[in-house]
Amino acid sequence: MGTSQISAFGWAFLFIVGGIVFVVLGLWVASLLRPARPNVEKLSAYECGEEAVGPAWGPFHNRYYRVALVFILFEVEIVLLFPWAVVFGQKPLLAATGGQWGQLALLEMFVFVGILALGLAWIWAKGHLDWVKSTVQSPDFESKVPRHLYEQVNERALSVQNKTAGGAAVSQSPSPTSYRQP
Repeated sequence: MGTSQISAFGWAFLFIVGGIVFVVLGLWVASLLRPARPNVEKLSAYECGEEAVGPAWGPFHNRYYRVALVFILFEVEIVLLFPWAVVFGQKPLLAATGGQWGQLALLEMFVFVGILALGLAWIWAKGHLDWVKSTVQSPDFESKVPRHLYEQVNERALSVQNKTAGGAAVSQSPSPTSYRQP
């Protein structure tokens, strides 16, 4: 192997520069070849086949970002634990250091995981992991229709369901389509 470290890094640098040139050149050629005919339909925002309603800069609650950051934090922990587990048990390093390599690596990892556990306990205690459940609020609406009329409509809907079920045993709970008094 007559190559030095500098020439090995030189080859890596050439591949990186070649990749960048290939991408930039491909995008430039594509911009020359494609037709440029913008219209209202092409310039409109596409959101799952629906027309966009309102501005794109709507308010989001920051709990989404907090949960995402905690997820990323623990993903990074896993990424760091796998190489540590591989290096931790290398017999040549353990033999060369008289076992101190393993003790030091184990201590370092306990400190690392301990700091992460302390951070998790802190954000848990602060309530940053609590997902706020929405409360169902019944509207303050007084109907002018008497309650017994709603009950008659529900009974008719239930009897129609029983007839269409062919006489099979059907639960007597109101269906989701039954009419309820607000």
